[in-house]
Amino acid sequence: MRNTVSFLGVLSLTALLAAGCAGPEQKMGRGIGNTTEILRAGEFQRGMEQGNLFGGPDTGFTGGMVQGFNETIFRTGVGIYEIVTFPLPPYGPVCTDYLSARPGYPDSYAPKKWAEPYMNTDQYTGFSGGDIAPWWPGSHFRVFDN
Repeated sequence: MRNTVSFLGVLSLTALLAAGCAGPEQKMGRGIGNTTEILRAGEFQRGMEQGNLFGGPDTGFTGGMVQGFNETIFRTGVGIYEIVTFPLPPYGPVCTDYLSARPGYPDSYAPKKWAEPYMNTDQYTGFSGGDIAPWWPGSHFRVFDN
């Protein structure tokens, strides 16, 4: 009896580890990213920009602010939901009919990869870029930007 319980325990642990954890890992990462949306405020900026472009300067600013606030709160709520339910399937993005699966940015901003030695593939050549003092104008150094 004791050998059977030990064997079933080892078999269960092996099945759990062999199944992989890519789905829960992605869901947890997406949840953390969505939860921090309230600090990043990308949806808020995008809502204000889109409201001003399509609604005009009269009502676009206020309407865009409300739309951006709603999308920020909704994305934060979806992130909290994904963090709480990350071990449970389904592992794909939820509420994609209202929000995109990727975080929103204003159209006037294109995010770039950080210029850090551990994120560049050319770090061993000695030509990777970076910021020496990002708060000081003119200290930005990127070798391979076009």
